[in-house]
Amino acid sequence: MSKAIPWWFNSLLLPLANVGLAFVACAIVLWLMGIDVLFATHVMIDGALGSGEGVGYTLYYATNFIFAGLAVALAWQAGLFNIGAEGQALIGGLGISIVCLYWVPLPMILLFPLTILVSALFGALWAFIPGWLNAYRGSHIVITTIMFNLIASSLIVYLLVGPLKESGQMAAVSTTFPQQTWLPSIENMASYFGVTLQSSPLNISFIWALLCCLGTYFYLWHTRVGFETRVVGLNLQGAKFAGIAQRRIIIITMLLSGALAGFIGLNEVQGSSHQLQVEFVSGYGFTGIAIALMGRNHPLGILIASLLFGALYQGGAELAFNIDSVGNDVIILIQALVVLFCGALELMLKPSLINLFRFNSPKTEAGNA
Repeated sequence: MSKAIPWWFNSLLLPLANVGLAFVACAIVLWLMGIDVLFATHVMIDGALGSGEGVGYTLYYATNFIFAGLAVALAWQAGLFNIGAEGQALIGGLGISIVCLYWVPLPMILLFPLTILVSALFGALWAFIPGWLNAYRGSHIVITTIMFNLIASSLIVYLLVGPLKESGQMAAVSTTFPQQTWLPSIENMASYFGVTLQSSPLNISFIWALLCCLGTYFYLWHTRVGFETRVVGLNLQGAKFAGIAQRRIIIITMLLSGALAGFIGLNEVQGSSHQLQVEFVSGYGFTGIAIALMGRNHPLGILIASLLFGALYQGGAELAFNIDSVGNDVIILIQALVVLFCGALELMLKPSLINLFRFNSPKTEAGNA
């Protein structure tokens, strides 16, 4: 007898099946290139998870993906497609750089909350203008956020070849921050407790990313404003009839989304490079769209998807280092296949899995109702 589709089918089983199919497609691509698939798989898994250094780099990359994925997902919950996380992250990093370059003696216990606040403020302000234009002028959020990505990039380039450029340096980078402003690494924090970890760029911003996942979940599912946000995203007409102020929700959501994107600068600028660089975002904002899509716009799903992509980034780097015929283009192709099967083709396996587990299809359930 057929059963109703349980919650874990769409939230766990279907994404796992899509990821598995994506890896099969990746294996076929590597095989066609004449690469030993088993060896390549071993290299990627060992590079991402086989050592303390590899795990550190995996979690370091995952930190950026968590912030970017949460930024995209939060906006999506309100029916907004914010693809401006790149620009918001750049401006958030700029805010952090201003604090660190013009540093006043503060202990890290005060400096870290200050840079969190400043990165959130700068990222939120950069997202506010597209949000306001959408709410009050009907401007398309995709167009305005793309434009603001370009404006942010141009602004950073101007500052790094002018006012913030490090003297005597050919590259477009800022002066290195004072060492007292650098975020503590997880490696150093563990040493205080007598635990020795291998060196990696993983820092305390990873802990903040986990707290942001928890905070985003609480905000969306346990606050009134979060409920109103989800109502606006699910049924705009119904939200109007319920008396929900759509414009207010759009503004609040874009501010929070921009703030989350601004936190990428904590990990990259203050936690790793310790200086402002032109390309420090490196596409994390756009990858956040895939992360949110794979994670079903849920903080837990985004955390899992971020860990997967972090492992792909680190494992892919190891693969490119160990196999001469594998370059960055192949790594991007592997990531694209994962996005393809988990995004555009996410429902391809659903009918077969429903029949396999003998669940009622959505059409059958609707007919019975």
